[in-house]
Amino acid sequence: MNTFIRLIRHLLTTSASGRRAFPTATLQVIEQRIAEGESQHRAEIRLIVEPSLPLGSVLRRITSRERALALFAQYGIWDTEENCGMLVYINMADHKIEIVTDRGIGKKVAAEVWQAICNDMTQGFKQDAYLDSTLAALGKINALLQQHFPATGSRINQLPNRPLML
Repeated sequence: MNTFIRLIRHLLTTSASGRRAFPTATLQVIEQRIAEGESQHRAEIRLIVEPSLPLGSVLRRITSRERALALFAQYGIWDTEENCGMLVYINMADHKIEIVTDRGIGKKVAAEVWQAICNDMTQGFKQDAYLDSTLAALGKINALLQQHFPATGSRINQLPNRPLML
């Protein structure tokens, strides 16, 4: 994509755009779904919504994937007991969703599976179905994680379940 066009998209996608797509009630439902899912498996899910990148990042041509990897590290998603942390990153201005998994999950589930979930979310977002698309994705994610990391009793919640709006 042309850097100038991308810059304009990031300038026009404000935090208000993020709040319209993901209002407080929507974030609460997503938080509940993450908590419900984590009660069925041992993995940890963190969802981060970023309406737009900082302009310096756009000018340096930082991709959504690179940003997701940086946030994965910044928020310590990699630092879970069984190396089974996962980030679902939503970049609204770029219309990109990235799933970044720690090595424990990466050994069990192919990247193509996560990409298919991202593609489904993107299609739903095009219809302004932010909540429904996110919940459908979390359903698929939780089913996969339950299959590969079934719950084995009580455990400590290692990452916040509340989605983070940057």
